[in-house]
Amino acid sequence: MTGEGSKRDRLRGALQRGRDKWADLRPRVISGAVLVVLGLALLLCSGLWLRLGVSAVIGLMMWELARLTGWRHAEFHSPRHPVLIGILAGLVMLAMLVLPGDWPMALALVPMIAGWPGTHEHERPAYLLLTLAILGAGYALVVIREAMGLPALLWVVGTVVAADILGYFVGRRLGGPRFWPSISPKKTWSGTVAGWVGALVLALVLVLAGQASWAVLLVGPLLALAGQFGDIAESWLKRRVGAKDSSDLIPGHGGVMDRFDAMAGALLLALALLMANLLPVIGG
Repeated sequence: MTGEGSKRDRLRGALQRGRDKWADLRPRVISGAVLVVLGLALLLCSGLWLRLGVSAVIGLMMWELARLTGWRHAEFHSPRHPVLIGILAGLVMLAMLVLPGDWPMALALVPMIAGWPGTHEHERPAYLLLTLAILGAGYALVVIREAMGLPALLWVVGTVVAADILGYFVGRRLGGPRFWPSISPKKTWSGTVAGWVGALVLALVLVLAGQASWAVLLVGPLLALAGQFGDIAESWLKRRVGAKDSSDLIPGHGGVMDRFDAMAGALLLALALLMANLLPVIGG
């Protein structure tokens, strides 16, 4: 009887672990569907509406960054600091996207300088680098949308989404060795490679449909890799400050940074490729 009871306990434990493994799936799917609708609506916009939407997203990401690196620490107690930084960063992003010429890029220094006093001294380098990355990603999204067209931007976004979805399901299903356990303990090699495969499959579909050159077969997985490193960069920061999520704004996903960290990494690489005239044309 004792042996049978032990087997039942082990079976219950295994079933419970299986349920816990997928416990966040339902809220992730629901929130993900809402995010897809809102994201597509934003990507379909152009002109001022696109700039306003991007600026709002960047403001939210900067609010979360300021929370992670500043007032959560005992040395800095003002909860108003992240709100002010978020508003300031959103306005700076809008100015960078609206004002003519290259000089508005220098405005990125404004939230970097303004956030310095309220940032924990140990997190200041991370705050400066991630501020530059967040603002750069917002700028990249608009530039790619207007310089390369909607199909190119949808390809970049679709690559990140495909890599994220395949990485999530394959990583949860197969498990295996961790990709970078000291920084992102949940990310596995199986999920990482699955993300590259997803990006490659999407690129191959575009090639076979006559919508892109063979160059996308190389660039697609590179964008997926850049997105994965964007995710790892945020995981590194969260482990440093002892936070599970950047915020709780999105059920099942955490915060805006948690959802768009990979997108930011891919957009930054796409912008660099565009500047080097190496970003493939989609649908042209």
